[in-house]
Amino acid sequence: MFTTVLIANRGEIALRVLRTCREMGIRTVVAHSTADRDSAAVRLADEAVQIGPAAPRRSYLNPAAIVAAALQTGADAVHPGYGFLSESAEFAEICQAHGLTLIGPAPQVIARLGDKVSARRFAVEARLPVLPGGADPAGGAAEAARVAGSVGYPVVIKASAGGGGRAMTVVHERGDFARAYAATRRDALTLFGDPRVYVEKYLDAARHVEVQILADGHGNVVHLGARDCSVQRRRQKLIEETPPPNLPAASVEHLGELTVRAARAAGYVGAGTFEYVLDEHGACYFIEVNCRLQVEHPITEMVTGVDLVREQILVAAGRRLTLRQQDIAPSGVAIECRVNAEDPARGFLPTPGLIERFVPPGGPFTRVDTHASAGTRITADYDPLIAKVAVWAPTRAQALARADRALEETLLEGPGLRTGLPFLREVLAHPLFRYAKHTTCLVEQMMSTPQPGGPWS
Repeated sequence: MFTTVLIANRGEIALRVLRTCREMGIRTVVAHSTADRDSAAVRLADEAVQIGPAAPRRSYLNPAAIVAAALQTGADAVHPGYGFLSESAEFAEICQAHGLTLIGPAPQVIARLGDKVSARRFAVEARLPVLPGGADPAGGAAEAARVAGSVGYPVVIKASAGGGGRAMTVVHERGDFARAYAATRRDALTLFGDPRVYVEKYLDAARHVEVQILADGHGNVVHLGARDCSVQRRRQKLIEETPPPNLPAASVEHLGELTVRAARAAGYVGAGTFEYVLDEHGACYFIEVNCRLQVEHPITEMVTGVDLVREQILVAAGRRLTLRQQDIAPSGVAIECRVNAEDPARGFLPTPGLIERFVPPGGPFTRVDTHASAGTRITADYDPLIAKVAVWAPTRAQALARADRALEETLLEGPGLRTGLPFLREVLAHPLFRYAKHTTCLVEQMMSTPQPGGPWS
C-alpha cells in the first residue's frame, strides 16, 4: 500500500481524496497554487507544496512542478482528481518514469481512450454502438465537410483531446460548417494544445447516460449502475441522477455488461466512466470514456455504499477488487446538483467573488461536497464550482423533495456573487424533469421560456 499520496488538484475534489486517504492511514501532500494557499485541503493535508501561481498552466497543468513536489515530499503515488492532468497520457508517462504511481489507468490506456478519436475507433472494435461520423481527423476541412454531408445535419464538431463540453460546436446548416470547423479547431488548440477535431451526427433531443466502472489489474471489472446527466448548460452537467429515470433496469444492466466487456478489452484499471447518448427511440450510442473519477461520483456512492476513491487507491496499489458484480446492489435514488458561481440570467456567466456567508444544507441523507466557507474567494482562474449538493431517498419523488429542500436551505452570499441555486430549483420543479421526459435540450428550453418571476438571481 502507498505510504504517501500527492494530490495534484484543488477545490472539493482535493478535499474528497484527502479524506479517504486519511481514513486509510495514508499520508497526504497537497500540491497547490498561490491562489489556493489558504484552502481547506492545504490546511488539512499532512504537507503542502506551492507549485506555482494561480494560472493553471503554471501550476496544476505543470507536470514538472507536480512531479518535483512528489519526489521532494517522498510521495509514492499521485492522485490527479478530475480535470487538469487527470487524463493526460504524457503526465502518466512522466510519473511512471520517475517511479510514481498515477492513480488511474496506464499511460497507453489513457492515450487510447482519453483521445476521442482513438476512443471512437476502439468502440467500433469493441462492438459498441457509435453515432455516424468520421473517426479520422486527418482529412482536413474538405473531408470533414464531406462526412457531415453524408451523415446529415445537424452535426457536432468535437475536439479530439477535448472534455467538459468545451471545444464542441453544433452545426445545423451546411453553409455554417466551414466557419464552425475553423473556430472549433482554434478553440481546441487554445484549450487543449491540440487542434484535431472530428465530426459526428448530433442528436437534438437525447438523453445523456453514463456507466461507472471499477477494474483491477487482475482482469476483474464491475459496473456500479448508470447515471443520467441530461441536465446540461453549454454541454456541461448541472444535475445528475441515479438510476436514470424511466430507463428499464434491464436496459441499465445490458449497458453495464457492454461497458464491462469493453473496459476489459481495453485493459482498463481504476475507476472510469463510459458515456452514451440515447435517442428518442431508446437506441444507445457510445460517445466517450472518462479515464478518471467523475464530478458526479457521490451519487453512485450513495446508492451503492462503495467508496470509489478508496477502490481507486486499492487497485492502483495492485490489490484485487473486493467487489464482485453480484455484491453491487444499488438501492434508492440519488440526485446531485452542482452549485456554481454563475448567473443564469446572463447565460450562466461566471461571477467570481468573495463568499461572505455560506450555510450548507443539513438533514437526513444529504451530502455536501465543498471546499468553500465564509472567506473563500472564487476566482476567475478556475471552474466556478462551489459545492455539490447530493441527496438520497428510497423513491424518486422523495429524492426530488429532499433535493429541493436542501437547495432552499443553502445560503451563499457575497458582493457580486450569483449562484445557480434558484435555477436548479426551477429545474427540479419543471414538469419535463419531474416526469422524467427531459433531454439535453431542457436548459435551452427553459432559457427560451423563463418561468414567471424570473430572471434567476
